[in-house]
Amino acid sequence: MTQAKKVSKSKLWFLVHSWLALPLWVFVFFVCVTGTIATVSQEIVWLANPAVRANAPSDDAQMLGYDAILEVIEREHPGAVVEFISRPVKSQFALTARVAYPDATEASLYVNPYTGQIQGSTSGFSFQQFMRALHGWLLVPFTEGFSLGWYIVAFLGIPMLASLVTGLVVYKRFWRGFLKPKLRLRQGGRVFWGDFHRLAGIWSIPFIAIIGVTSIWFLIQAVLFDNQISFSTFGVPPIVAREDIPVVAAGQPPPGITLDRAAQIAQQTFPDLEASFVSLPSNAYDHIRVGGRGAYPLLFETMSINPYTGVVEHTRRVSDRSTLELVTGSMRPLHTGDFAGTWLKLVYAFFGLLLSMMVFSGMLIWTKRTAKETVAEVKRRKSARAARAVVATEGGSSA
Repeated sequence: MTQAKKVSKSKLWFLVHSWLALPLWVFVFFVCVTGTIATVSQEIVWLANPAVRANAPSDDAQMLGYDAILEVIEREHPGAVVEFISRPVKSQFALTARVAYPDATEASLYVNPYTGQIQGSTSGFSFQQFMRALHGWLLVPFTEGFSLGWYIVAFLGIPMLASLVTGLVVYKRFWRGFLKPKLRLRQGGRVFWGDFHRLAGIWSIPFIAIIGVTSIWFLIQAVLFDNQISFSTFGVPPIVAREDIPVVAAGQPPPGITLDRAAQIAQQTFPDLEASFVSLPSNAYDHIRVGGRGAYPLLFETMSINPYTGVVEHTRRVSDRSTLELVTGSMRPLHTGDFAGTWLKLVYAFFGLLLSMMVFSGMLIWTKRTAKETVAEVKRRKSARAARAVVATEGGSSA
């Protein structure tokens, strides 16, 4: 009798434990869904907002240079200071120009790269930034160091990677799922979701490994940063020498190179570099910074060009980084898929959806099984109480 009581209590505590795990499943599902949406948030904005589209007036239309774009902005937004102009990886997107106004406000302008027309603007928290913050750090603000939300989300990489490893161990000969995929549709919900869970896991192995590893690295990165452990090899930021700065009359623009010339210098210096953004000097001692992706698509390479003489005074290439910097810099584009155009983003979104559905199916299987066991335990306890009541009644009658 005592042994049966112990088994009964153990079963009860196991069921309580199972139900307490449900919020964790829901949270993992939430992170997977928001991550999937964040991956294609820019494309969602493109669908919803015509201002961010780069519509060419003709099939043979050529993109304008940086100087032409700068001229349009200065003409239509007098007094605005252009901070940088960026060309997105995807050619169907408009250029983004970040500008600051005399009243200390800032905005991002969407400029058609073929016509120079300013098609719209945005300021504040965009949908893309919102989804990234919601997924990446749960909108918990950064105060001193990395956000607590960042730690919570990044920590999920550990159980995700552990689940992948244990799943491969449990599911013997998993490679058969590639050769002979099995998804039974007419044998009930439990069989279907079980097959789907295993099949989705098998086909998502590379994706889960990438997301798990990069998430763990985000956790390591936060720990290192918050403990003031730096591994940067950037050195002292370059500044323009005082003797290179020309003396001009008040109100007159200083002589110097144009943005198109800076992009041309960058192309001549590194022929494999495709300049995708240019950052304008913020003061008299600042450089024109030109950057883009080279042979290694996961990292941007940059160079600092003297705005007065056109001399390249500092470069930051992939080869200039340490192994640790190379790994760290590669983590975010690997995690988001934002380095090779729309097609790769769609592939990431597909596997993100598959991963979300895999978590959902696991949650469904877990919940159904736990609910069934809970109902059975409740019935067993009712029967046991009824039996004890009968015994007690009979004992009382005998007395």
